[in-house]
Amino acid sequence: MAASVIAIVVYGFSFTIQENLIHPSYSRPWILYVHAAVFSAWLFVFGLQTALVWSRRVALHRRLGAYGLAFGAAIPPLGVATAIAMTRLRVAHGELDPAAGILIPLFDMVAFTIAFGLGAWWRRWPEWHRRLMFVATCTLTAAAFGRMPILDYGEGFYAGVDALIAIGVARDLIVLRDVHPVYRYALPALVAGQLLTADVHRLPWWMANAPSLFR
Repeated sequence: MAASVIAIVVYGFSFTIQENLIHPSYSRPWILYVHAAVFSAWLFVFGLQTALVWSRRVALHRRLGAYGLAFGAAIPPLGVATAIAMTRLRVAHGELDPAAGILIPLFDMVAFTIAFGLGAWWRRWPEWHRRLMFVATCTLTAAAFGRMPILDYGEGFYAGVDALIAIGVARDLIVLRDVHPVYRYALPALVAGQLLTADVHRLPWWMANAPSLFR
């Protein structure tokens, strides 16, 4: 699953990396490149930490955990700052839709923060820790799914995020014949938050007034 998450992010961003990062139509703020580097580092750390546990090198996994927590803690403030900077830039270039859509990356950061924070807090309970870190990382795939043409409609990209977590649920059912409490609470809460975010960001009053917040 860790390898699948990484592959999804690489595939999703392959559709836009040229026009958004490498050869943009207008200059991007420096924070976008920091954002890309830190989020990529988180995926690397997540994959490495998962591989260490899989190979039973748990002691090394724990020693490297402090670095993983540092990367994870940097993601929410960096994600919010990048979303604001990019929205302000796009509004300045006459693109008004991203102003209303900023609620989506902000919600993703809230979802990541909660799952990551609980995962860090319960790091001494492996069954809770690993599922919470998995859920946290899945919330970051929304942007990658949103760049895939097959999911480029409405908020269809959230279906990809939820499907990843649902695979974790299916694994529990097959292997443990039960669903871990992390999934019982996290998936319904995440879907509810996604639906609320999707509804609010399309409200006429919000769409009309959101651009003024970034001028």
